[in-house]
Amino acid sequence: MSLFDHLVIFPILIPFFVGVILLFPSLSGSLDKQRVFTISANLLMVIVAISLLLKVQQDGIQMYALGDWSAPFGIVLVADAFSALMIALSAVLGLTVILYASAGEDKSGAFFHPLIMFQLMGINGAFLTGDAFNLFVFFEVLLIASYSLMIHGGGKQKIQANIHYVFLNLIGSSLFLFALGTLYGTLGTLNFADMADKIPHLSPNEQLITKSGALLLLAVFGLKAAMLPLHFWLPKAYSSTSTSVAALFAIMTKVGIYSIWRIHGVMFGDQAGELANIALPWLWPIALITIAIGAISVLASQSLRVLSSNLVIVSVGTLLVTISLNSVQASTAGIYYLVHSTIACAAMFLLAGLIQQQRGKAEDRFVIARAMPQSAKLGFVFALLAIGLIGMPPLSGFVGKALILQSVTDPKQMAWIWSLILVAGLISLIALSRAGTSLFWRTSGENTGALQGHPIQYLAIGILVSLLPLMVLFGGPLTDYAQLAAEQLNNGLSLQQLNEAAK
Repeated sequence: MSLFDHLVIFPILIPFFVGVILLFPSLSGSLDKQRVFTISANLLMVIVAISLLLKVQQDGIQMYALGDWSAPFGIVLVADAFSALMIALSAVLGLTVILYASAGEDKSGAFFHPLIMFQLMGINGAFLTGDAFNLFVFFEVLLIASYSLMIHGGGKQKIQANIHYVFLNLIGSSLFLFALGTLYGTLGTLNFADMADKIPHLSPNEQLITKSGALLLLAVFGLKAAMLPLHFWLPKAYSSTSTSVAALFAIMTKVGIYSIWRIHGVMFGDQAGELANIALPWLWPIALITIAIGAISVLASQSLRVLSSNLVIVSVGTLLVTISLNSVQASTAGIYYLVHSTIACAAMFLLAGLIQQQRGKAEDRFVIARAMPQSAKLGFVFALLAIGLIGMPPLSGFVGKALILQSVTDPKQMAWIWSLILVAGLISLIALSRAGTSLFWRTSGENTGALQGHPIQYLAIGILVSLLPLMVLFGGPLTDYAQLAAEQLNNGLSLQQLNEAAK
């Protein structure tokens, strides 16, 4: 058995072992050593993620059975095109966040680097797991790490936001367990493929109980994804925490979106018999209202970090639209847009941190303040990110939104979706234009003399920003890959196919 046969588990093992090693006394007292260790580990994860992505594209779905126990009895990890893409996105985002934090932000609190690694372990595990119980386990791993990361550096605002965040997620975790118990009681399994095989053959009484568990999971994942009306925690939480942590959290809502796609798009999809597409009547209106409320919140934002947080909510609503359309074309567009929105929002959070650093007491609020030492450089990056987030050419936001609009075929749906997405884009244009004017043009006096951005911070932002035009230049292969991911997602995977993939 070659090393490549274990690729599927590496995105979980690497951050786990590195996180544990960083807790050793010989490393925990040396921040420089921790930085070298963490950056090296994230570079390795990028290489592993790209290798896994290429292996899935070439050889098809990869299954890894821990202890060589076949599904559904053992713990299995499954890497299809969608999960491999999300692992690659997580690896790149993790690398840029660590680079940015290594400029000094990691000094403001203890155990920053081990917590980042455990957070990435939980995120990667959630993308790769092949059963619902281990999805819960990895959710708890990433949430426990996020509880500590959110208050990194301390402060009244962080603690207040963290109390709300912890309380809501503890409720969500409890409901998650209730839902899993309900589903296991009727299906006798929590393996995704085995559940998908058994759902179409349930009796009417079992269908009712299973439907309750499935809709309860929708509420749980909706809370994680910041789906309306469970979105109210996000702006406060994301705008209060440290810059690098907020950027990493840009992928947290996508874990919820991914789970909705995986559970309700596969197990309760077109092949689920009487329970087919039970979430669609709920997702359709919720998606549209999420976009509308998110756009209004964007317009009302008083700081760049709050604005960026509300743009995350708009992107969540847009992704929910692609799930509710329930087609391969819509899923292809949604997967492309998911990658774009995660990268663009994370980059905007990092940029907001630099602006906050250079504006003194004004921070990133939309008020008159002294000019920033590097306003020209920051303004150029801001303009690029604004174009990407609005969805204007020539960056990837335009391609993503164009693909989503093109995937809408029903005239009634077209009227609603086109109107809301285009109006939300217009509102984002107005809000970001106002933000740019306030931050870069409405200045008084000489520059603040504040600390300038560290080169490694610009490197982190530059990596993310450069991906937006690259997603356009390589739009053909990336769209083809997204279509492969969408086809595998919509077709599902039976238990027999899963075990065959392990051989």
